[in-house]
Amino acid sequence: MKSKTLVQRIAPVGYGLLLLGLLLAPFLGAYPVFIMKLLCFALFASAFNLLLGYTGLLSFGHAAFLGGAAYITGHTVKVWGATPELGLLAGLLSGALLGLVMGWFTIRRQGIYATMITLALSQMLFFACLQLPFTGGEDGLQGVPRGKLFGLIDLSSDMTMYYVCLAVVVLAFLLIVRTIHSPFGQVLKGIKENEPRAISLGYDTHRFKLLAFVLSAALSGLAGALKTLVLGFATLSDVHWTASGQVILMTLVGGLGTLSGPLIGSAVVVLLENKIGEFGNLLAALTSVEWFKTLGESVTMVTGLIFVICVLAFRRGIMGEIIAWLAQRRAGNSAKH
Repeated sequence: MKSKTLVQRIAPVGYGLLLLGLLLAPFLGAYPVFIMKLLCFALFASAFNLLLGYTGLLSFGHAAFLGGAAYITGHTVKVWGATPELGLLAGLLSGALLGLVMGWFTIRRQGIYATMITLALSQMLFFACLQLPFTGGEDGLQGVPRGKLFGLIDLSSDMTMYYVCLAVVVLAFLLIVRTIHSPFGQVLKGIKENEPRAISLGYDTHRFKLLAFVLSAALSGLAGALKTLVLGFATLSDVHWTASGQVILMTLVGGLGTLSGPLIGSAVVVLLENKIGEFGNLLAALTSVEWFKTLGESVTMVTGLIFVICVLAFRRGIMGEIIAWLAQRRAGNSAKH
């Protein structure tokens, strides 16, 4: 119990420092659009972690919520001329609706069968996005304007968009924290650990799992909607199965079932994808080995290698291992006294 208290004491300080760093990031030379992209993926990974880490449901179709909402938001803002907040709401609701449909089919099966259902439904949406006229096919939906928030705040400035994006992500993360620590969240943990026992206690586990699925899908949709407003486009890569694999990687590398894990995991993966070329050039300059210059073209291979190393060396993920180490250290100190 004391070790848990230690982690709980450290966590608010860590989150406070992270928020302070994010507030000051644009003034410290960070590129706002890159940080916003990172924030969108952090929200996406946190939403996925709510489903897998706390409910025990592995979805291989979360790209459907991210990409589907991205297209809906882009179309709502660009073609219908809606304001950004209505576009975000449309993305969130479309994610929730897709989650309701996918969840209804998925929760009736368990294990690999449930996972394959999510993958199949996600691929169906991918081919629909490829064929539907409003999505732009292989070219994607381009030129989505940011517009004016509530008709007043012009989001065309990267700095203004950055703080709006940060506010949305922080509020969504607080919702996830509140959900996990609520009685509803405790029931979800109980279902993950022992579903038959939860059923014997009188809980309708199907209903709880469906609610968790819809909430996770809605927040993933919000991440996709926000990403479209930030970057100004939605593409097929957002709805492809590789995006689902990417969010699983982020969650496992950061730490499954921890609040901070997806934040760290998404930062590691996004930084790898965007900065591995620069890192390769630096290594080539330091070691005179020309092969390092090709690292930028082998992002998938390097990411896969990092994933294998993390799974073998850090089974709990980065934050999972840190939390376990703090708990072990606290327990050791208590035993000495």
